[in-house]
Order: sequence, then C-alpha cells, then structure tokens
Amino acid sequence: MPSADPAGLAAALGHRFADPALLATALVHRSAPNERPGTCPESNERMEFLGDAVLDLVIAQALFERFPGATEGELTRYKASLVSEQALAEVARELKVGDYLVLGRGEEETRGRDKPSILSDALEAVFGAVYLDGGPEAAERVILGRFGRGLDTVRETSAPRGDYKTALQEWTQARGRGLPGYRLVTTEGPDHARRYTVAVSLDGAELATGNGTSKREAERLAAQAALKALVERDAERDAARDAARDADPPATP
Repeated sequence: MPSADPAGLAAALGHRFADPALLATALVHRSAPNERPGTCPESNERMEFLGDAVLDLVIAQALFERFPGATEGELTRYKASLVSEQALAEVARELKVGDYLVLGRGEEETRGRDKPSILSDALEAVFGAVYLDGGPEAAERVILGRFGRGLDTVRETSAPRGDYKTALQEWTQARGRGLPGYRLVTTEGPDHARRYTVAVSLDGAELATGNGTSKREAERLAAQAALKALVERDAERDAARDAARDADPPATP
C-alpha cells in the first residue's frame, strides 16, 4: 500500500510545516530504511524520543494548571491515562496516521499500519516534528488540540492502579447498564510474540477493542477505551442538552 501525501496529515494537525521533510521523517518506521536507504535514510526513532518528551511536558503542564487540588499521584495517574500506548494509538487513528506511514515489507504484510505500538510511536514523532518546525508554542497548540477532550474527562476515565475492568464495571452498574462482556477476537503472531485482540460489549453492542501481548492486557486496554468512549459520549450529550436549553428563550409569564 503506497503511503498517502503527508500534506493531508499536516492539514489535519492544523500546522503548516516550513520544512515538510521533518514530517516526512516522522512517518518513517524503523523497518523502512534498511530496504530503501536511498529514499528513507533515517527512521523516526530520534524524533519519537523528542516528541515523547514534548508530549509529556505539554500534558503535565496542562494537568497541573487544570487540577490545582490534585495530588502528585492523581496527576501521575491522569497523565498515564492520556499518554498510554492505547490512547496515543486512538489519537493517531483519528488523524489517519497509519495511511501516511512508510513501512518495510514485513510490517506492511503484518498490518503494521494499525499496530498500536507503531501508531503511538509515530504520533510522538509527529509531535517532535512540529516542535522542531514551529517551536514550543506550535507543539503545545497541536497537542492540546488533539487531547483537549481527553483532558476534560480524564478525572473520570483514569482508573486507580490501572484497573480499568473494575472501573468500567462500576461505571456501568452505577447507571443501571449491566455488566460488560469480553470476547477474544483474534490471536496473531508466533508463540514468542503473540498478540491478542479482545472486544468489550455492553447490552449487546460492541464498545471498543484492545490489543495486547496477553488476553489480560487486551481486556484491560479494551476496558480503558470503552470507559473513555462512554464518559466522553455522556459529556457530549450533556453539553448538547445544556446548549439547547440555553438557546431556548425563557417562557413569558
């Protein structure tokens, strides 16, 4: 599958690159340079290193300012939820980062464009490219533009000790929604590198999937994604209801 023009990703990010080569490098997976050294001399690993640090700083500052009463432990938990591999892969999918990746043949053949680890690493590299191209303010604007909704709901979607299955069950039961169910969807890879995909459903409707190196990890990641989706859906519904109520003129006596 040929990679899409990175200009489309730049437009989705809302950043005009003065040096488009930075974005192009951020999208080169480490499997590509060995096969195409002429067109892909460098992978995105160095840029991922930088982007990871930039992302951590921007999210840490946003949390520090947004939750002045939160303890260090709570802030750490919130940040871990926002920048987990699963959360970053979800943002990457929203941006269609996978369409723009340059992969080696092996990763291309094993659906590397949708692997959470590759997507999350590439997203961090993209943030690193924005930082190098536009500086701290540009990076902060782009990052907060993609994580604003998560920051609004992170207090509800982060689970103590990372126990998202319990957190999801408590959330659904508190609202009379019953118990979530988990189903193994796929098992892929050789024995030494097996990966599992699990779907979580509620009331017969699939909420989310998770992919991990064990069924337990996949279930946890599925529960995390489901909890985030449910909380954000409720927040959007409440915001729409409040907007509609504010738009209605008060009844005249």
